Amino acid sequence: MPQHNAYLNFDGTCAEAMKFYQGVLGGKLDVMTIGQSPAAEHVPAEAHGRVMHANLVFDGGTLMAADSQPGMPFNGMHGFGLVLTYPTAAEAKKTFDKLVEGGRVTMPFDKTFWAEGFGMLVDRYGTPWMLNGAMMAM
Repeated sequence: MPQHNAYLNFDGTCAEAMKFYQGVLGGKLDVMTIGQSPAAEHVPAEAHGRVMHANLVFDGGTLMAADSQPGMPFNGMHGFGLVLTYPTAAEAKKTFDKLVEGGRVTMPFDKTFWAEGFGMLVDRYGTPWMLNGAMMAM
């Protein structure tokens, strides 16, 4: 059975963002910079600190990411949202509050017709999130 994982792109803030996500979600984080990769000799030295690949494995998922590569345009993140679903609204709200620090709420966390708690935000790194807690039968 195939696995589905999100892969985020950043413009030089990947390592910082992934450490933040690890702090919020827990798990094991592995990061490889361009300078640590076999491609280092083919990339300008000023790009060696950018992330070639990051992988965060946490309870319930895997989040992967990288920085944009030299010469590649970065247009920000848009057109998607990462969804986290928790057994309780309290757990979802706790994560929501951590993720929104330095970011912005796009839909306040509140009860909906499908969950005891739901909210939307864009974190300080530009990643859009949707959090559900205590899903209701539909």
